[in-house]
Amino acid sequence: MEFISRHLGPDAPEQATMLAQVGYDSVEALVDAAIPSSIRATTTPQLPPARSETEAQERLRELASKNTVLKSFYGQGYSDTITPPVIRRGLLEDAGWYTAYTPYQPEISQGRLEALLNFQTLIEELTGLPIANASLLDEASAVAEAVGLMSRAVKKGRRVVLDSRLHPQVLTVAAERARAIELEVDIADLRDGLVGEDIVGVVAAYTGTTGDILDPRTLIEEVHTRGALVTVAADPLSLLLLEGPGHLGADIVVGSTQRFGVPLFFGGPHAAYMAVADKLKRQMPGRLVGVSVDATGAPAYRLALQTREQHIRRERATSNICTAQALLANVASMYAVYHGPAGLKRIAQRIHAHAVAFAEAVQAAGNTVVSAEFFDTVTVSGVDAAAIKAELQSRGYLVRAIGTDQISVSFGESATAQDVAVLAAAFGAQPADVPSADADSADAADGQSADTRLPQALLRTTPALSHHIFNSIHSETQMLRYLRELSDKDLALDRTMIPLGSCTMKLNPTAAMEPISWPEFAGIHPYAPQETTAGWRELIEELEEWLAQITGYAKVSIQPNAGSQGELAGLLAIRRYHLANGDHGRDVVLIPASAHGTNAASATLANLRVVVVKTATDGSIDLSDLDAKIEQHAAHLAGIMITYPSTHGVFDPEVREVCEKVHAAGGQVYIDGANMNALSGWAQPGEFGGDVSHLNLHKTFTIPHGGGGPGVGPVAVAEHLVPFLPTNANDPDLDPAVATAISTGVPITATEYGSAGVLPISWAYLAMVGADGLAAATAHAILGANYLASRLGEAFSILYTGNAGLVAHECILDLRELTDASGVTATDVAKRLIDYGFHAPTLAFPVAGTLMVEPTESEDLAELDRFVEAMLSIRAEIQEIIDGKVDYDKSVIHHAPFTAAAVTSDDWDYEFTRQQAAYPVDSLRRAKYFPPVRRLDEAYGDRNLVCSCPPPEAFDTTN
Repeated sequence: MEFISRHLGPDAPEQATMLAQVGYDSVEALVDAAIPSSIRATTTPQLPPARSETEAQERLRELASKNTVLKSFYGQGYSDTITPPVIRRGLLEDAGWYTAYTPYQPEISQGRLEALLNFQTLIEELTGLPIANASLLDEASAVAEAVGLMSRAVKKGRRVVLDSRLHPQVLTVAAERARAIELEVDIADLRDGLVGEDIVGVVAAYTGTTGDILDPRTLIEEVHTRGALVTVAADPLSLLLLEGPGHLGADIVVGSTQRFGVPLFFGGPHAAYMAVADKLKRQMPGRLVGVSVDATGAPAYRLALQTREQHIRRERATSNICTAQALLANVASMYAVYHGPAGLKRIAQRIHAHAVAFAEAVQAAGNTVVSAEFFDTVTVSGVDAAAIKAELQSRGYLVRAIGTDQISVSFGESATAQDVAVLAAAFGAQPADVPSADADSADAADGQSADTRLPQALLRTTPALSHHIFNSIHSETQMLRYLRELSDKDLALDRTMIPLGSCTMKLNPTAAMEPISWPEFAGIHPYAPQETTAGWRELIEELEEWLAQITGYAKVSIQPNAGSQGELAGLLAIRRYHLANGDHGRDVVLIPASAHGTNAASATLANLRVVVVKTATDGSIDLSDLDAKIEQHAAHLAGIMITYPSTHGVFDPEVREVCEKVHAAGGQVYIDGANMNALSGWAQPGEFGGDVSHLNLHKTFTIPHGGGGPGVGPVAVAEHLVPFLPTNANDPDLDPAVATAISTGVPITATEYGSAGVLPISWAYLAMVGADGLAAATAHAILGANYLASRLGEAFSILYTGNAGLVAHECILDLRELTDASGVTATDVAKRLIDYGFHAPTLAFPVAGTLMVEPTESEDLAELDRFVEAMLSIRAEIQEIIDGKVDYDKSVIHHAPFTAAAVTSDDWDYEFTRQQAAYPVDSLRRAKYFPPVRRLDEAYGDRNLVCSCPPPEAFDTTN
């Protein structure tokens, strides 16, 4: 059976039933009516013939075999690590974890919220700061976010100082992001002290890229006397042995948790982190998990301070972070739970012992080590770097050459004494020169090797990971059960349809997921030599070409590691295009009110001014308001951002006209590709008027959401914008001290190919569907949405429709009249859906008081009908309130959802029955999901902000 028949939910008889409901004879006829003829593609994407699952994996095996897996001692922010098999199989590769959505409905997200709270607690305890977020995208962009945070908190300066000892890719990305928001950037060796005034902050490396360790206390005091802030970039594993920067006075600490069990993945996805001082907690970017209480007063988790969510703040946003790296943060947190503080400390000690043994060996052979103090990285100078690197590569080892006369060797978790001997021999060391570096060579009494090269003044004295969770689950059996316990609390795609409008929660094919953990893909360092990564580069080149074919653009870059970063890359391309043409005044971007919220946030980060265009009564762009805004801002118009089809769930027929109007005024057209699941195979943004688009591979192209990440947001551009695509942050010709020429692009993420590790998923999906399958998937997404709109249209008003009264791949259910009549809110409906075993549709976006429903092509008729049954049952419950049969305050919907403990309790003070609460429809008796908590008190968690793991006694229900 071909893959597309597995991917599409409805079979032929079910399709016929659905078509009959919407009034069309064929899927093609439906699509012809729904999609305006003015935007229909004139050509079919040139994709290879569809492969079977087996054939696709065989081709991936072929590509993987073209990569050479070297033992990685390269470092530069990416370290060899070992993913415990129980975590790899029970989390990274488990659909209960990777198919989950961002935990916006906390009652059905308690498992992943707990795992993310573990992550936050891990970071807080290691860094010595009280608040940490639930991950960022990568270390380089985390530093950039820290720079933005410092500039917002310290308003009197316009200069940031970056430590030259930061990793090169971090310097490049952070410097360009700072310049984009008009900060002056100084790059200086902070070992020499701080020079100058008018600074908002300093970013210091702890440790440096060549391995040296700077005591930052004097620097921190000096910066603070000038009224500025200090960010410290730190390797979290080193903080098991070194004092946390927060205890040394740092205001912000950032870094990557990659070496906590997350594979190298050719550069990503990896969970970055940020921890801040208490005074900065309400300005921190990214998501924050907090501890609140449910309706019974029991502890429960939720996303705290949700007003900071950037897609909600729009043009007032300070960051465009939407997707982060939740799945990888969960891997890192479970790695810490599994090993515990003692285990992590042993790993750190063993790594340091190997580094010390190597340093002593090469020094005994007459070589010079650039720093006497280090954690895991030893840099040797005065050598023939090219020759040594080549010799070690021939032996299967990857080390870093710095210039022509330095070699840096960075030790990871899997390093052995035999590796130390091989590495040292390349520097002329004899076996007798190589000290023992066995795992047990560290002194268990004080946690330090007898030959430590750590600075004595910075040895950690404060306890780390003291919470119970890091000291209780260390056997495989315990971890297996803990992972199952948490996933059982959640509703993910492996249990139920997730009808989230604009989020495209479709099938993540298992055949596409499997290859990402193959060592030939997962075990490759992002800076490995080109000759060792031929398979990766071939896969990426094919994927970029396929995406260009699908979108109708000239070229695609897959570097952006989230949709938000793709937006930023596209807007920076537009901005730099205008600057290169001498149009320095073009800094206004028009954004329709129907656009995705991150659009405005990304525009702000690209230093563009946002002007909102009104929505017409039918949900389309108000053309008269567009004309007025174009006329008002003509001399400054940089472009327009259009979400297409719009977030209102309709195909705007006038989109070509909109594009032509903006082009006539000298602007560029950005078409947000987040809704490509309604276009792929039928229409091409690059053909109907777009100059640039970003795509969401974690939506249309089946990379899983992972509970809030990973995401990949490729940027696609027309020919004239190709020079402005993202560049390689690790390009040795780039000088971060000098602004990149405006005639080129800038790096967006730390590595050339961003979150490459998950690209085999989208490659496999496209390889298995081919052009015809891709068009079929889109058509069935439109069919599913129109089927639901037709079935539910009499009970709930459909807010907007397009051609022939049809919707696109999603529809908006308008509950506002029902709310006025009954008091029942869209939130009430979302919570009641939990009792029916469903994740709610998108709540209150883009219109307050509504639910936006997107079924995707992957849901079969039975699941669609189950959702219809649930919604109609809830509608009947609302009608009872409208008819006066039930008071809203006493209704089942007002008190939903219900836990198993609630419906089995001896106490039941409600006027409705337990059966009505838990089993409102008979189909639930076959498979019933009970949430672990009752409805959360949203306000309590913000008034009483707690963002680390509560003590075990907080969950004692006997009191």
